[in-house]
Amino acid sequence: MDAFYASVEQRDDPALRGRPVAVGGRPESRGVVAAASYEARAHGVRSAMPMARAMRLCPGLAVVPPDFPRYKAVSTAVFTIFRTATPLVEPMSLDEAYLDVTENAWGEPLGVEVARRLKREIRTTTGLTASAGVAANKLLAKIASAWKKPDGLTVIAPDRADAFLERLGVEALWGVGPVTAGKLHARGWRTVGDLRAAPEEDLSAAIGSAAEWIRPLAFGLDDRPVVAERPWKSVSCENTFAKDLTDPKAIASEVEELSRRCVRRLGGIGLFARTVVLKLRYSDFETVTRSHTAPPTRAVGEIAQRAVALLRRTAADRRPVRLLGVGVPGLSNTEEGSQLSLPVGLP
Repeated sequence: MDAFYASVEQRDDPALRGRPVAVGGRPESRGVVAAASYEARAHGVRSAMPMARAMRLCPGLAVVPPDFPRYKAVSTAVFTIFRTATPLVEPMSLDEAYLDVTENAWGEPLGVEVARRLKREIRTTTGLTASAGVAANKLLAKIASAWKKPDGLTVIAPDRADAFLERLGVEALWGVGPVTAGKLHARGWRTVGDLRAAPEEDLSAAIGSAAEWIRPLAFGLDDRPVVAERPWKSVSCENTFAKDLTDPKAIASEVEELSRRCVRRLGGIGLFARTVVLKLRYSDFETVTRSHTAPPTRAVGEIAQRAVALLRRTAADRRPVRLLGVGVPGLSNTEEGSQLSLPVGLP
C-alpha cells in the first residue's frame, strides 16, 4: 500500500488531500513519524523521524494522531482481496505482503495480470492505491514493488534480472542496513555490480558471515518460499513520555498498564506468554532490559506483577525514565500448569 496510514487519513478527511501529512505523535510529546504522505516526503519527512524534526523540514505539515483500529479494518479488506487470488499470502505488516500466484484462482498465466487485477480491486474497494512488484522470487518482487511508487507496477522478467540488479545500490538488497552498507562503502562497493565483482574472501573480511547470504542475493538468488501462516513470536507495548517520569509509583502504574495492553493482545491472538521483558530508557537515552521466564500464562495480574518486580532490577527509583516497554516473547498455544504465586522479588 502507498503511504498507508497517511493515505487513509487523506481519504477520510478531504481537508488533508494534497497536503503534507504525517501520522504520529505530537512534536512536543517527543512523537515520531509513523507514516508520511508523498507530499510530506517531498520535503524530506520520513517514517521513524522525530516529529519535531519533521516540522522543521516542513513547517506546513499536518500532524494526525494514529487510528490503528481504522487502519486494521482497511488492512483486513485488502488482505481479503489478496486471498481471492491465492491462499499463499504471507503478511509482512498491515500494508504489505508477498503472494505466490504461480497457481491462482483466476487462472491468469501471467503474474502481471494478477497484479493489475489486485490493484484495481483495492482501488475500487478501499479508494486507496497499491504498488506491486512481479518477479520470480521475493528479493526481486520486493525491489520491484518500490520502484515506481505510488500506484506503481514493475515487472522484472528473469532475463532482465541481472541488468536490473547490477546498477542498484547495495542498500537495495534484503538485510543490508546502514551499518552493513557503511562497511561495504568503505571498501568501495556501492552497487550490486560491485558486490558481484568482489572476491569472496574480501567480502567475508568486510562483513563476516553476512557475506554467505548477501553474495547470493547480489546475483538475484533467493529461494525463500511464500509462507502463508507466520506464527506470532512476541507481543510488546511501549510508551515514550512527554516528560520524564521520576515517581516510582507512577512508573509502576505505567508498567501495569503496558502489561494489561499486552495481555489484551495475547487474548486476541489466543496465545500465552512464557517470558516477560521490561524495557526501560533513562533520560540520558541509556536503555536496559530485564526479563523473567516461567510457565506460560496470560493472566493479567501475574504478568503485571512480574513486570513491576523487574523494575527492582533497574535504577528507575533513582533516575528519570523517558520510555517504558513491556514485551512477552516465548509465546505458546497452551497454558502449562497452574498460575504461579510469585514472591515479592524475582530471581
